[in-house]
Amino acid sequence: MTTPQHCPGFENFKNLKSFTCKCPKCGEPKEIFSDEFEKVHKCSKCGEEIDFTSCTYEAG
Repeated sequence: MTTPQHCPGFENFKNLKSFTCKCPKCGEPKEIFSDEFEKVHKCSKCGEEIDFTSCTYEAG
């Protein structure tokens, strides 16, 4: 993994894609952006960890 020479994601903000995934436990939808895949995400409703690698891509 390389370290960016500037603010991470600086040039990518204009090209971000939005992804929505439903919590495997309670079904609550959670949205993340394409630069957040490597982070751990938890459901805002029940706290279950959500695996975004199994999510669907939402255009727009």
